[in-house]
Order: sequence, then structure tokens, then C-alpha cells
Amino acid sequence: MSKALSIYMLHNYRNIPQVASLPDEIIRDIEVAGRVLPFKTNNYVVEQLIDWSDAENDPLFTLNFPRREMLEKKHYATVEKMLAQGTDKDTVNDAVQKIRLSLNPNPAGQEHNVPYLGKVRLKGIQHKYPETVLFFPSQGQTCHAYCTFCFRWPQFSGMSELKFAMKEADLFQSYLRIHREVTDVLLTGGDPMVMNASTLSAYIEPLLSAEFNHIRSIRIGTKSLTYWPYRYLSDADSDDIIHLFDKIISAGRNLSVQAHFNHPRELSTGAVRKAIGRIRATGAQIRTQSPLLRHINDRPELWSEMWRTQVDLGCIPYYMFVARDTGAKPFFELPLEKCWNIFRKAYRRVSGLCRTVRGPGMSDHAGKIQVLGIQEVKGEKVFVLRFLQGRNPKWVDIPFFAEYDPHATWFNQLKPAFGEEKFFFEEHGTRHFDTKPFLFE
Repeated sequence: MSKALSIYMLHNYRNIPQVASLPDEIIRDIEVAGRVLPFKTNNYVVEQLIDWSDAENDPLFTLNFPRREMLEKKHYATVEKMLAQGTDKDTVNDAVQKIRLSLNPNPAGQEHNVPYLGKVRLKGIQHKYPETVLFFPSQGQTCHAYCTFCFRWPQFSGMSELKFAMKEADLFQSYLRIHREVTDVLLTGGDPMVMNASTLSAYIEPLLSAEFNHIRSIRIGTKSLTYWPYRYLSDADSDDIIHLFDKIISAGRNLSVQAHFNHPRELSTGAVRKAIGRIRATGAQIRTQSPLLRHINDRPELWSEMWRTQVDLGCIPYYMFVARDTGAKPFFELPLEKCWNIFRKAYRRVSGLCRTVRGPGMSDHAGKIQVLGIQEVKGEKVFVLRFLQGRNPKWVDIPFFAEYDPHATWFNQLKPAFGEEKFFFEEHGTRHFDTKPFLFE
């Protein structure tokens, strides 16, 4: 089925016919909250994913349209008052920028992941774990639609000083030539699949040569399957995209599409199922991941349904994340204990084919930390944790313990158990450790 992409931004969202039927209060909330949290959606999301008969309670509506509750009351009131008074644009923008900077716009110490090539800081690369490099192609720093929970919202909020992006493929390749320990390259954003096929090919095809034979896997982080599956079906260069995927596989590299599905409904349309089939026919893998989000997917039966459907379609369940501590996190966050309970209740509902998934995990400053459970040890109730990935590879898979805290929603709210001053990977009783990026002069 052919479909043309129609984009709706904050300046024209009222052109969506279904929005006109919403209560005035909700429309005003979109206008106010959308000044702080970026808004973008499209006709596929509007026409095929959102249940407009109950939009106010619909998870897919909440995933795309900013709500009053996503901002602190004082922040909402500030912006609402300025708009009502007709405050000049520059003054409003300055106020919005201050609010955004208070929302932890770059969580998990991402700025510490940016490496150097000689004296050049490679702002479009992150290298947190030795074997994996993230690359942010400048042409891919937007998305087909924006998620209201997105932890990379500064990429498309006009916060240029906090944006990760680069277009210099030669610098990227020079960095990989030096770093032979790198086996995996992850193209991320934004969403690399907003790029046209020729631009995407220009970044990927050089990595298929013998010169880069240490690069075994190419990953593409994308939500295009959810928000625009026609990218692989009927866009003008869809066939070229599929041909590129074929070429990657033929070169003997693994290609993994890191797909984001937050709710089972996103897997229900004919278009997404056809797109999944077309990608898999190239030999590429599709690995699926999502944060656990209040108001969206905070019931175990939704996760078990989603994992089973993904396996039915030939996808590999990969990660359940804890919502990152940025942006609208207070609206979406859940206590770590509840995250763990949702995960294990969903996990025990599915067969072993679905149990490739790992979680709940936090991509924290120190690494990817998994909540393994809650136990009583030495008479003390504790969280049992481990690193799935760490800034120091020696930390990986070592169990460690934190004091039980029923209110904690992120790792930095936890304290070491058993009266210890620090976790095993910390120095001098603080949350500081070596975060120096990889340096090669």
C-alpha cells in the first residue's frame, strides 16, 4: 500500500482533523507543553495508531502529544501566562530554554562519552564501551514522529550546544581505523532512517571494506517501523534501502535493526508487519526494546503480549529499560521495585524464545545496570543489581547490592547496602570514577 508522509509540527498540529474534536483544555495543554517538549507526529500515527474515541486515555496519543502533567506546575504556569499575555517570542524562548536546562537534558553523563581524534573533539561520536561506538550522522538528527518520553529530546529542541551530531564521515572512519577494539557500530539519533538511502549508504558502505574487517556488526537505532513502516515499503527509495541491507549481509557483516516498540498496538498494522518481513528477508535481525513507562505499558500482560507478537514476527526481544531521568520523567517514571515486578510477571508468562529480553535496565553514567531482584541478605532487604555493560569491562556481570528503597526510580537514588560507603566500582565514597573518553594523540 502506498502512503505519502505528512508531518505535523506545533505550528500546524491544529490541521489534524481529529484534534478539532478534542476538548479545548487538551488543545491548550498541547500548545503550552509543546513549547518545552518537542512535538512532531504524522498521518500514519494519527490515522492508524491512535484511538481517537478515547484520546485522553490512549497510550499512543500520550506517546505523541505533550500533556500538561509532563511539566512541573510552575513551568506550565510560566509558559501559559506568557502565551496568554502575548509575550514577545524571544522572551518566551529564553524562559523555555531555562526550563529545558532544568530537565537534565543530557542524562547518564553522555558528554563524558565523546572521544577525541588528536585534539579534535568528535561531537558526533560516543564511545562508552570499548567494543561499541555510537555515531550520530547530522542528517539523521530528527525522527518521523517524536516520543514524549524521549531521552534525546535536545537533539531536536534547538539546543545546539547539547546536540550530538557530525557529518564528517572521514573523521568517523579515521577514528575506527585507530580503534581496532571496536566490533560494533551503532547509527543513532534522532533516527538514521529519516536519511535518504544514498546518504545512509555513504556512511555505511565504506565500513564493509576489508580495511574495517574488525567491524562485525552494524546496528541502526530506529523507530521507523513504529512511526513510518512505509520507509521500507513505498517511499521513493525503499528498494534502495533494502538493497543496502542486502549488501551489508552479503559483505559478511551482521545487521541489527534496533527497533523501538512501546505498545502492542504498534505491531498490529499490515504495514508494519510487511515492513518487518521485508527487512528480515535480507538476513538482517530486528531486535526490539522499550522503556517501561507509566500511562503507556505499565502492565505485565502488555509486555508479554508484545514479546510474543515480536517473536511471532521473527523479531528478537532485547531490552526493557527504566525510563531515563530526563525530560518528562516524573510523568512516566515508576519505582524500581515495580519495574522489577512488571518484568518478572511478564517474563514468566512467555516461552524461552521470548526470554532473550533483559531488564529492567538503567543506562546510567557508570553503565547498563540491571535490577536482578529484591532479596533479604544478612537480615537486610536489598536490591540485587549487576552491570550488563560498564565503562570498565571488569565490572560486567558482578552482582552487587543496594539498600532497599521503595521510592527509588533511578540508580543515583540508591545507596550501597550493608553500611558500605561506596559501591565496588566507585572511588572515595563518591559517585565519581574514571569517565575520561578514549584519547589517542
